[in-house]
Amino acid sequence: MSDIYLHQVEVNESDIDRLGHVNNLVYLRWMIDAALAHSAALGWPTDAYQKLGAGWVVRSHKIRYLQPAFAGQQIVIQTWVATMKRLRSLRCYKIIRLPDETVLASASTEWAFVDYTNGTPKKVPDEVVAAFRVVDDVDDNDLAMAE
Repeated sequence: MSDIYLHQVEVNESDIDRLGHVNNLVYLRWMIDAALAHSAALGWPTDAYQKLGAGWVVRSHKIRYLQPAFAGQQIVIQTWVATMKRLRSLRCYKIIRLPDETVLASASTEWAFVDYTNGTPKKVPDEVVAAFRVVDDVDDNDLAMAE
């Protein structure tokens, strides 16, 4: 599996806002869905974190919107782990329209690892760290559509 995970979606009519393009909150949903799918593909689905009693929660999002998306378009969300620290991780994203490969948005999410029983920060377990390869030197050439 590539260290840059590809998560494809189709823009639905329900994703469209009053301005006629994809609502900004939909981009957040796509990002979280892509992150969860990537984690699951690496052996860490939601139920594995539940069994562990700890997992990732969002601390912050940063999104730079570049171009709009419209109903019926095919979109791919590229995501990768940029840093993995003791208590947190930075995940990056490129949101791209197919087939013309136009970058619609670039984004990042800072995730914190917390104990589910009390919500306090917890050290990321070694087995979780081992599942995710950090991709620390990504440029646009590395983000090609081919895996």
